[in-house]
Amino acid sequence: MLDLLVKYAPDFFSGMLVTIFVSGSAILLGAVPALALAFGLMSKHPLVRYAANLYRSFWRGTPILVQLLVVFYLLPVIGISVPPVLAAILALALNTTAFQAEIYRAGLQAIPHGQIEAARMLGIGTRHVRWRILVPQTIRLVLPAIVSEIVIIIKNSSLVSVIAVTELTRVSQQMASNSFRPLESYLAAGVIYLIICLLVSFAGLTVENRLRRQGAVSL
Repeated sequence: MLDLLVKYAPDFFSGMLVTIFVSGSAILLGAVPALALAFGLMSKHPLVRYAANLYRSFWRGTPILVQLLVVFYLLPVIGISVPPVLAAILALALNTTAFQAEIYRAGLQAIPHGQIEAARMLGIGTRHVRWRILVPQTIRLVLPAIVSEIVIIIKNSSLVSVIAVTELTRVSQQMASNSFRPLESYLAAGVIYLIICLLVSFAGLTVENRLRRQGAVSL
């Protein structure tokens, strides 16, 4: 397998960069809408809550492969022509928005309601309560779950190869066809995915420990 990695190293590196770009872009694009969706899920207005639940149910309840294909083929139908990589990012972002929203919702519900009441008694508006009090605490609480979601999106990004995005999995498919060594090709891709996910998990753990130390110092 080592000789295969050396021979196709530039292709693997290129595919790895595409995987990281697609996954990272999807996570970032889905973060802010996910927070808005989380507040929508907790809204006192029935229509807002119903719309938020409908969105969450669709994107959490259908296979991500189907979502990728629907987005990829739907965009040209409605007159929007984009490269496959952008369609892949959009589909993954719409998907992770629903999952991140559920994570943020759980974090928001874990914050004592007394903080909100105290802020309102001081005359702080709803928008400032959310973005200056609730959101920072929520992000600290849900950081491990968000890191897990990032890892899931990285692994799910392997499915974007079905819409002609040349990421890590598609590179390994091409390599398997050219070298007639499918087992080693896919094992090599698996090792690279593992390394990426371990690095993300380590980075998340490092940030979590730093935030915990800062919280301890502030106390």
